[in-house]
Amino acid sequence: MNDTFADHLEWTHLPGLSDYAQTLAAMEARVAEIAKGTAPEAIWLLEHPPLYTAGTSAAPADLTQPDRFAVHYAGRGGQYTYHGPGQRVVYVMLDLNRRGRDIRCFVHNMESWVIATLGEFGILAERRAGRVGVWVTRPEKAPLPDGTLREDKIAAIGVKIRRWVSFHGLSINVEPDLTHFEGIIPCGIRDHGVTSLVDLGLPVTMDDLDLALKRQFIHTFDN
Repeated sequence: MNDTFADHLEWTHLPGLSDYAQTLAAMEARVAEIAKGTAPEAIWLLEHPPLYTAGTSAAPADLTQPDRFAVHYAGRGGQYTYHGPGQRVVYVMLDLNRRGRDIRCFVHNMESWVIATLGEFGILAERRAGRVGVWVTRPEKAPLPDGTLREDKIAAIGVKIRRWVSFHGLSINVEPDLTHFEGIIPCGIRDHGVTSLVDLGLPVTMDDLDLALKRQFIHTFDN
C-alpha cells in the first residue's frame, strides 16, 4: 500500500438504511482502490432495509420464505443471513498483504473483535467449533432434546478476500425484529436461535456499540 495510507484506517458511518446493491458496488470499488494503494483501509458502519443475503455455501432449502424479503447473492463466504433495521452491519476492508495473508487467522480475529466488543456490555459471547459467528448460551431456555443448553447467535461473520483485501464483514444484532430471521435457516443451523442485545435485556444503542467496536478494534487488530 502507498506509504500515504499505510497507517491510516478510515471509519465511516452511513446514515439511514443503505441500499444493498449500491453499497456492495461501492465496497467492491473501494477494495480495488485499496489493492492498488490509492485509498486507505476502511470500515463502514451501517444498516440495511430488511433483506436476505446468500453466501457461497447457501443451501436452497434454507430459504424457507423466499417471497418475504429481497434475496441478494453476496459472493461472500457462508450461508443465508438476514440484514435489517436495528442490526449493525460492519463492512471491513483491510489490507491483508500487510496484516498477514492468513484467512483463518483473520476470521478468528473478527470473532475476537466481536467477543471483546460485547464483553464491554457484560455479555459472555463465545465461538463454537464448526459454527462461524458468535454465540451466547441461554440457560433460561428449555434445553435441546439431548440435554445440551440452547445457544443463540448474536453476531454473524462472512467475508470475502480479493487480492488479499477483505470485504463484507460482520453483523451484530442490537435491536432488529427477530421474527424476520424466520424466513431463513440462519447459517444453516437448525437447533439454535438468534438473539440481540435488547433481547438479552441490554438497552444498548448503535452509538454505544460503535464506540465499543472502535475501542476493541485497536486491541484486536493493531496490537
